[in-house]
Order: sequence, then structure tokens, then C-alpha cells
Amino acid sequence: MSAERHSHSHSHPRTPAPAAEDAAVVTEAGTGFHPHLHATDAPADTALRARLHHIRAGELDDGTAQTGGMRRFAAISGRTVGSEKLWMGQTHVAPATASSDHHHGESETAIHVVSGHPEFVFVDDSSGTPEEIRLRTGPGDYIFVPPFVPHREENPDPHQEAVVVIARSTQEAIVVNLPGLYALGDGG
Repeated sequence: MSAERHSHSHSHPRTPAPAAEDAAVVTEAGTGFHPHLHATDAPADTALRARLHHIRAGELDDGTAQTGGMRRFAAISGRTVGSEKLWMGQTHVAPATASSDHHHGESETAIHVVSGHPEFVFVDDSSGTPEEIRLRTGPGDYIFVPPFVPHREENPDPHQEAVVVIARSTQEAIVVNLPGLYALGDGG
């Protein structure tokens, strides 16, 4: 059995391995499995969306929205890869540092802690009495930040930088810096 044939032997038991002539079939852009892809002579922005992109760790873009006390780096964005609905990157918070208070507009934000023990601070007024809440995290933890929720990141560790991976539901990083942690619309 050839190496190519062998690679197909692990397919679902009810699915027969494709014939050699089937393996060589190439679909045209805009047909077959990917009818949403455009032809290769499409405008450059469309060409960005017709292929996979590999962004290496050393190629992250620091030309993105920033907040005092932290550094954000874009990996996946409209500018870097032509994404329309997603932004993804890293945030670094130096030892013994806190970010400014901020929110991310209409973006839903998902955070994955890579290293360090960052803390995420927000005001919970769901009980009618505003209370500052501090979420203490560690590597492997996740945080979800709903749209327009004021918060800040802190790194209380005096020696280790905290690094998190961030994904947002908008193609660019929306950052609205605030004078404090308060519920929007309260005028506080």
C-alpha cells in the first residue's frame, strides 16, 4: 500500500478510500467545496480571504489600539489578514502594573491566560449595590468580557510579565479608555 493510500486508511469505516484518480481532482475557485471563494484575479483584499495565513510569533503587529499599562499585539485583524469579523492577538502586562480602565465597545472579548497570574477587575452592580470584583487567574484560565463592560487588567507579580491571548468579535481592537470603573450611562 502506498503512503498516500495508507493515509486514507484511517478514515471513517463506512467511507471508502478515494480512488487514485479522485485524489488528483482540483476544484476551480468559486466551485466545488468552496463556492464562496473568488477567482485568483480578484482584487487584493479578496485574495487575502482566499487562502490561509501563518502569522509567526515574531511578526505580531503593535500598531493597534493601546491602553496605558499594557502592550497589545495584533495577529489576526482586517489589516494583517483581511478578517472581517474577528480580531485576535496578545496582551502583555509588565510586572507590578495595572492597565488603565477601559472597555471594548461592541466587541465580545475572550481571553486565554498564557503565562503569569493577571487579575481582571470590574464593578458588579447587579445586586443594586456596586461592588468591585477581582478575578484572579492563572495559565490555562479563560475570561469573557461582554461588550461595553468597563474593566482593567492588573499584574500584581513583581517579577513575571503576564501574557494573554485575546479574541474579539470585531475585526479590529476597539479600545475606549475611561476615567474609572463605572457603569456606562450612569454618568459616573
